[in-house]
Amino acid sequence: LRPLPLMPYLRLGACCMLVALGLLHCCGRGWSETTRTSGIAMGGTKEQELLSHDRVKRGWVWNQFFVVEEYTGTEPLYVGKIHTDSDEGEGNIKYTISGQGAGTIFIIDELTGDIHATERLDREEQSFYTLKAQARDRLTNELLESESEFVIKVQDINDSEPKFLEGPYIGSVAELSQIGTSVMKVTASDADDPTYGSSARVVYSVLDGEKFFTVDRQTGLIRTAVADLDRETQDRYELVVKATDMAGQMGGLSGSTTVTIVITDVNDNPPRFPQKMYQFSVSEGAAVGTPVGRVIATDADMGENTDMSYLIKDEEGGELFKVTTDGNTQEAVIAIKKPLDFESKRTHNVVVEAVNKHVDPRFLELGSFRDQTIVRVSVTDTDEPPVFHPADGATMEVQEDARLGALVGTVTAKDPDMENAPVRYGAFSIDPNTDQEQIFHIDPVSGAITLGKVLDRETAGWHNITVTAVESDNISQISHSSVSVRILDVNDNPPELATPYEASICEDAKPGQLIHTISVVDRDEPQSGHHFYFTLAPEATNNRHFTLWDVKDNTAGIRTQRSGFNRHEQNVYLLPILVVDSGPPALSSTGTLTIHVCGCDPEGAIQSCNATAYVISTALSPGALIALLVCMLILIVLVLLILTLKRHRKGQRMSEDEEDMRDNVIKYNDEGGGEQDTQAYDMSALRNLYDFPEAKSGSSESGPDLRMLPQWIHGRVSGDGGAADFSVFKGYICKKVEQADADLSVPPYDSFQTYAFEGTSSPALSLSSIHTMSATSEQDFSYLSDWGPRFRQLAGYYVPVNPEEEGS
Repeated sequence: LRPLPLMPYLRLGACCMLVALGLLHCCGRGWSETTRTSGIAMGGTKEQELLSHDRVKRGWVWNQFFVVEEYTGTEPLYVGKIHTDSDEGEGNIKYTISGQGAGTIFIIDELTGDIHATERLDREEQSFYTLKAQARDRLTNELLESESEFVIKVQDINDSEPKFLEGPYIGSVAELSQIGTSVMKVTASDADDPTYGSSARVVYSVLDGEKFFTVDRQTGLIRTAVADLDRETQDRYELVVKATDMAGQMGGLSGSTTVTIVITDVNDNPPRFPQKMYQFSVSEGAAVGTPVGRVIATDADMGENTDMSYLIKDEEGGELFKVTTDGNTQEAVIAIKKPLDFESKRTHNVVVEAVNKHVDPRFLELGSFRDQTIVRVSVTDTDEPPVFHPADGATMEVQEDARLGALVGTVTAKDPDMENAPVRYGAFSIDPNTDQEQIFHIDPVSGAITLGKVLDRETAGWHNITVTAVESDNISQISHSSVSVRILDVNDNPPELATPYEASICEDAKPGQLIHTISVVDRDEPQSGHHFYFTLAPEATNNRHFTLWDVKDNTAGIRTQRSGFNRHEQNVYLLPILVVDSGPPALSSTGTLTIHVCGCDPEGAIQSCNATAYVISTALSPGALIALLVCMLILIVLVLLILTLKRHRKGQRMSEDEEDMRDNVIKYNDEGGGEQDTQAYDMSALRNLYDFPEAKSGSSESGPDLRMLPQWIHGRVSGDGGAADFSVFKGYICKKVEQADADLSVPPYDSFQTYAFEGTSSPALSLSSIHTMSATSEQDFSYLSDWGPRFRQLAGYYVPVNPEEEGS
């Protein structure tokens, strides 16, 4: 026994009527085939095989699997019946169900298999339930059929109205849009089953505002119904859109929503001035940039479509006035561009035009998007200060050698308000800040400027002063004017060589060789330009070594006149040169060219020049003497510095030697580290063991204690002639001990230590390898000679010397 899956029902033709009436049945049929094979075997031998196939029709039978939602009856609603074809009606089979809602929503008659719904179902909450059916033996409770799954579907009814879930809806469309322009789309949803009938099939319509807008019946798209929507007339519309299910048929449910449509602005209105003429007045004394008045053009549009610019159309008004746009108020601000003059013109008519900045080409046919108005400006008279002529300042010239009180020039001024009005110049008509040295004076009545001090063009070639003019009947009316005075040049400065020129020549220089080119400078500036003349000074006219060549372009060249210069005889020549300008009057000065004679290589490159000098003139110049003295002073300072440094180093070395000197008396009879042990003893004392200055003066009264010396020293002391005299130790040590005892403030550096005594009652023997009481050592230190150069001196101390080798 096996359950078969539900077969989908087809909605075709007349079946649609059955679905509408709720007569759709879902049938399931199950088949189970059992094949049995039996065989007969007799006596252990195979006599016959009987193969038989039996087919038994068995399975579940269900005749109803749906239930209508929202059932409101008082009795449980019959859902369907489950049945197996093995049930022969004897009541031996018990039917049970399990799964979603089993036992609560759905109950079953165990004997008949009838299923009923006990609760009111809502398809929108749950559209189907999945359960399992069992057929059991009533006595043994064993399954007679395999457990099979089946579905109870909740059949939909039109119980949900369409709803607009995305509201509130706000859309926009530009004014003057064409008919049929899309505005926005609205959507309503229906919770009913869209696959069953027309319960969820929604259509749209406009309840309020259908004169201006339409809505697509199927899609909900809202479009314009007219082409003359004008934002300036009405800037928004409120629509009521209704959605109806059942495809709009009678009995369908409906829902509605409100749609707000905002009409956006386009630039379809030009700017307009409320008045065709505006009048303003301004004083003629108003400064440039002073606002005269404000006008504004109105625009019915909004936003950037109202942005406009203003301009002045007539040429006369554009010369005297300018117009700007106030970004906040969109007003035209008319201001003064040039000073106004009441006496010249008292009224000005200015044509101001307003133009939209953002013009839409679609609406140019509606007319010009600009407008004009006339602004009449009346100029009022004011008392003005005197006016100088020329107004931009006067320029005057005067010779630098002019005498005191000489006339420089005259300034003039008049009152612009009244003809022939008296104007006087105040006592302090020249600004003292511009003429602190009081070089100029001005006549307070005539305005004549005269010299108060002598001029010098080389000190200041121009003087800029400020002159003040005051009205005689109104001292508050003051005006100022600048006067530039140019000082004309007079030839009062002689020409001079541009630099202290120096040149070099080789000893083998040939006659006519160009040595150097010189030029001059002159502080004067003649109008005709400079022209200088060069010649040798009178004291050098008899010079046979060099010649001067005037190049005629305000420069001169120096050439050799002979050959065969010798720097050992004379290595420096001073050539005086006379320079004369073109005047008038002609002025001159003398400069010196220094020529050095140097040794050169065959290619003509200078190698060296001697320092001895021979002067063509009779004496050295002051500059040369100063340079020579400075060199000598530097040499003296260097010598003194070197001597001081040497003395300082010598004193430092002597102090270091004094600090390092120590008097040590060392008895070296321990087993130290030898020559490399520099921590406990000064090895220099060991290396100079026999160098005692005190020993040279004579022998001491008593000799050294030979018992405390090494064995090899015993042999030398008791030997002949060549043995060292150690008697000096005793006297030297006694002397140092007395000095140390006398000086109680400083601990002594010298110490006399004995290491031979090892104490009494010691079970250990002497550990010293140096001191023994026998005449010869019991140890052999000959191996020290094999330890290398570092132990060579230590080996000499401990290895006995062969008397024969010593004598040799």
